[in-house]
Amino acid sequence: MNNKEKIILEYEDKIKSLIRHNKLYYNKDNPKISDQEYDKIKKATLELEKKFPFLKKKNSVLDIIGSPPSNKFQKIKHLNPMLSLSNAFDKNDVEDFLKKINNFLNLKKDKIELFSEPKIDGISASLIYEKGNLTKGLSRGDGLVGEDILSNLKTIKEIPVKIKSNKVPDLLEIRCEIYISKKDFIKFKDKFANPRNAAGGSLRQKDPRETSKIPLKYFAYGFGVIEPMIFKKQSDFLEKIKDWGFSTNNLSKKIQNLDEVEKEHKDIDTIRSSLNYDIDGLVIKVNDLNLQKRLGNTSSSPRWAIAYKFSAEKATTKINDIVIQVGRTGAITPVAKVEPVTVGGVVVSNATLHNEDEIQRKDIRIGDTIQIQRAGDVIPQVISVDANKRKKESLKFIFPKKCLCGTPTIKEISKTTKKEDAVRRCVKGYDCKFIAKEKLKHIVSKEAFNIDGLGKKVVDQFWDLGFIKEPSDIFELDYSKIINLEGWGDLSINNLKKAIKKSQIISLDKFIYSIGIRHIGQENAKILASFFSSIKKFSEIFDLKNRKNILRNLLDLDGIGETQIQSINNFFSNSTNARITKDLIKKLNIKDFIIKNSDGKFSNKKFMFTGGFKNMSRSEAKAIVENNGGKVLGSISKKLNYLVVGDSKPTKKKIDQAKKLDIEIILEKDWNKILNS
Repeated sequence: MNNKEKIILEYEDKIKSLIRHNKLYYNKDNPKISDQEYDKIKKATLELEKKFPFLKKKNSVLDIIGSPPSNKFQKIKHLNPMLSLSNAFDKNDVEDFLKKINNFLNLKKDKIELFSEPKIDGISASLIYEKGNLTKGLSRGDGLVGEDILSNLKTIKEIPVKIKSNKVPDLLEIRCEIYISKKDFIKFKDKFANPRNAAGGSLRQKDPRETSKIPLKYFAYGFGVIEPMIFKKQSDFLEKIKDWGFSTNNLSKKIQNLDEVEKEHKDIDTIRSSLNYDIDGLVIKVNDLNLQKRLGNTSSSPRWAIAYKFSAEKATTKINDIVIQVGRTGAITPVAKVEPVTVGGVVVSNATLHNEDEIQRKDIRIGDTIQIQRAGDVIPQVISVDANKRKKESLKFIFPKKCLCGTPTIKEISKTTKKEDAVRRCVKGYDCKFIAKEKLKHIVSKEAFNIDGLGKKVVDQFWDLGFIKEPSDIFELDYSKIINLEGWGDLSINNLKKAIKKSQIISLDKFIYSIGIRHIGQENAKILASFFSSIKKFSEIFDLKNRKNILRNLLDLDGIGETQIQSINNFFSNSTNARITKDLIKKLNIKDFIIKNSDGKFSNKKFMFTGGFKNMSRSEAKAIVENNGGKVLGSISKKLNYLVVGDSKPTKKKIDQAKKLDIEIILEKDWNKILNS
């Protein structure tokens, strides 16, 4: 074999390796190597192409982009969204969760019965039974739409295909977690990175016979839709489905308060290593299903449940450098570049240092030996420094007082606590190129415009090349320039065009969230969208005189406080922010905000609340109105249909204004009658 043949053979081996690892990563949920190792192979392959031009006749590494998307399974919309759980990492987080529940329901402390369940580290799935017969089986997917994996789920013998009972609801949707036991995983550890990957990979097999080779198991833990509803408590539900033949976890139990939550968390954490399945925490739920219904959901998670994670994974490494990053809200964040280390099965090379105060408090320096931890999916953080291993010539890290753009940074004073913020910020907004680039990454994200093919790395690339500098530039891309870039072909460009065109039709609440106003998250954006209703009304905020009046009215909205109002005012007072937002609006078709249930008992009616209520919070009262087709306004005007007056300290001025405008006033006792009618 001559030298040229050896080079071709080496090159072809690397190409095959890249294709193989792409399939493992994208289609089989089973990566065999780290991202760094993959990048090394790709870089070495590119260097071969550059060094030996005759290799260009082969399939170039530049043609290998990801792996073809899976079209193996039919996409089906979930009957009810499969939402993610919010996380708690310590007692304070759980206490905050319980306080929010009590405040929303207007109940006294420790009056709510809770239910604790081990959080299985597996793959979520949904089983749909009609008249007791299993008719559909869906993967979680994106939470709204899942893949039809019924044939694969049927290979799990413990899942009932038919429920043998005369009292089964006509429609029953069982939520479950699919897993492989620790003992069974030993046989497959050479094929999969961990038990969760084994479960995920086997459920995505096209041929159910291949899935059947993996000894999958499951635990049923909840429900999506039940018609008619025959249960009153989560505990009742699990008891009954266990009788019907479903596998439920025997470590689930009823508990009452924060102390019992802490005890259960500690007890399960102690025994988790002895269990034959992986768990990464407890799920704490409100046991009463009627209270669950009253609490409802935020845009991404239920208000009535939380995942209380176990202790974080830790590892020791060394800080090679400390760099400064600028976020989309101007936050200056220090990041430690560390010697790559595996933490909880993930290779980590960066760790957050949070802020200037954190660096000073722990005296973190370049060259230090540190302990880092990774709790759940959060970014790894530095928890301690081993000062005994520090070199004598080590210097304290001096936190820069200027942004990377050169602008002096500030620490804001909180309106609530009157204390100085721990985070330094650049306040230039879009006038800072570092903030501007991060705002672009936010705009294209899944929660905002959701533009497939325009991820963070592509935004970085297009920014550096001058293709995109402002949001409106996304809709004026010159695709003739992109076609010449590494990794871009006709197919990927056509897909990007389609994704961008699709994103131009956006709901008002998503638009408000996407423009990146500080302190305005997805829930705040929905509240604002409900207030404005249309982009035409929203655009009045650009005018200073109108804005002052609008901001006064916003203060009356539940969920919008002085912090949010000040942030909105700061954003639109910046002429660059205002211009960029106006330019973006011109490129879009922004849909009016749609009320969830336009056919409810409060359809097209406008309400305002004043005073406190005995049996519910104002937040719950507002949610009831909106869920029944009504709208809650922030100020008294002729548009208002009803002013609902609570018994506790109502505002006399609002009542007097309502009387002058001949607006119907509903007292608390009458409000309760309407709800019970």
